[in-house]
Amino acid sequence: MKKSNRSCLNEPDNFCYICGQFTPRDQRKNLSNRIKIAYYHYFGVKVADQERTWAPHICCSVCYVGLTQWLNGKRKQIPFAIPMIWREPRDHHSDCYFCMTNIQGHSKKTKASILYPNCSSAIKPVPHSVEYPVPTPPTDTVLYSEEEQSGDEKVDVEYKPDYDKDKPYMITQGELSDLVRDLGLTKNKAELLWSRLQQWNLLDRGTKISHFRDRHTEFAKFYNKEDNICYCVDIAGLMTKLDDEYDPVDWRLFIDSSKVSLKAVLLHNGNVKPSIPVAHAVGMKETYESMKTLLKVIKYTDHNWNISGDLKVVALLLGMQLGYTKHMCFLCLWNSRDDANHYLVKDWPARIDPVPGQFNILHESLVNPDKIFLPPLHIKLGIFKNFVKALPTDSKGFIYLKDKFKTTLTNAKIAAGVFTGPQIREVIRDPNFKLQLEPVELLAWEAFVALVQNFLGNHRSEDYVNLVENFIMAYQNMGCRMSLKIHFLHSHLSFFPANLGAVSDEQGERFHQEISVMEHRYQGRFDSNMMGDFCWFLQRESESQYKRKRSLSTNYFY
Repeated sequence: MKKSNRSCLNEPDNFCYICGQFTPRDQRKNLSNRIKIAYYHYFGVKVADQERTWAPHICCSVCYVGLTQWLNGKRKQIPFAIPMIWREPRDHHSDCYFCMTNIQGHSKKTKASILYPNCSSAIKPVPHSVEYPVPTPPTDTVLYSEEEQSGDEKVDVEYKPDYDKDKPYMITQGELSDLVRDLGLTKNKAELLWSRLQQWNLLDRGTKISHFRDRHTEFAKFYNKEDNICYCVDIAGLMTKLDDEYDPVDWRLFIDSSKVSLKAVLLHNGNVKPSIPVAHAVGMKETYESMKTLLKVIKYTDHNWNISGDLKVVALLLGMQLGYTKHMCFLCLWNSRDDANHYLVKDWPARIDPVPGQFNILHESLVNPDKIFLPPLHIKLGIFKNFVKALPTDSKGFIYLKDKFKTTLTNAKIAAGVFTGPQIREVIRDPNFKLQLEPVELLAWEAFVALVQNFLGNHRSEDYVNLVENFIMAYQNMGCRMSLKIHFLHSHLSFFPANLGAVSDEQGERFHQEISVMEHRYQGRFDSNMMGDFCWFLQRESESQYKRKRSLSTNYFY
């Protein structure tokens, strides 16, 4: 692995050295001399890499019992002929078995449901076959001789850390900076923390208070402010400063507005790396001219990213008329007024060389339509809205939703089907909601849930075409009116990317929450200093592993 300050998301000793599976603490066994002897005779190789940090140093109780019983002649075999083979990973994102395996919340009762990745740094065990027969246990004479020899070997000196446990741990500059990031401290509060720790003699000699006063400067130089727009003047340079590698193909441009500003931010495809702001325009609204100005200052044509955003932003970027127009689809000439044929007609005439003044096109397109990523979050919100609006207001399902969200949503919003992503997830997890639905409503609801779980997220079902068709049919039977978002599923299913979770607009919505902290902190001073300060929080500087409680965010540049 190339030199990196990052530690693995999961400790290697959470996994068995022999089978590679997640091993809860009460099922862990040390790799004793006897288990090493059994390992050698069964697999023909010795236990290795125990001095490495990227290999486990324990085995699970299942492998321990299986190998020792085979060695004693009480068991004929264990399930595999070749054990887990560990190699040093190239990186933490695509080749680290410990980072790519999600073990959060799992125990010995649920570990069977864990999905393990395929990567070159951890080659999974190979079962027995004709090519790999079951070995024969060694004789008692050979075993006794080896145990005698292993017992006479020099025992390794017990590892002791290079500091005295009775002395306080001295915090380095990198560790202090990471703590400031985890706590989200302002510059003044970071200096106050430094002062207290220095007073208590808990800081390493290399730590400096000036580090926090000027923390924004190394990134602020990449931004410039003209009028009300603060934008990045050297995106490639900023990306190289934050990360060693930059390829525009790995990123998508997300554009959206809030009450305060219009923002353009780069989101990582796969959502492994943090979001990087490239433009921040105070007081600017979502208009065609605003989009044109935004793309110009960030030099969009030099990078040609894919575009992510809600359907209003997509329409503006493609020069289309806003509102409930007759031809609102940017891919075809779907007639939004022709309700009678919405569910009957699947193939509508395609848009070819859009001309301003025709079919609700007002301006020239600012981006290539093929660069658009359809927004799965907004599609989910839209089709849930259609479901709620189709429920009779006196039905049990509608009344249940009113009672469930009576403290957080007005009756008008519930009637209009205006719900947030977390609220929809809450309804999906509620088993009592299904009990309130009529049969035709229940079929539509189950089709919606299946669509969310098996198409609109990180997982795409192999049978997703039939899944979407069942969803369309269920919504039609329930009497849901077809919206533009349902139309995309009905007529343009092939336009959706393979993994919607990897390119979702949901990460962009989370960015709004993250940048709002800086906007509140820098009220009236939305400039390059604010952008530089935000970018400073995207890094990690130390190699320390925090075992008690991790930071809320796990996406950083290392």
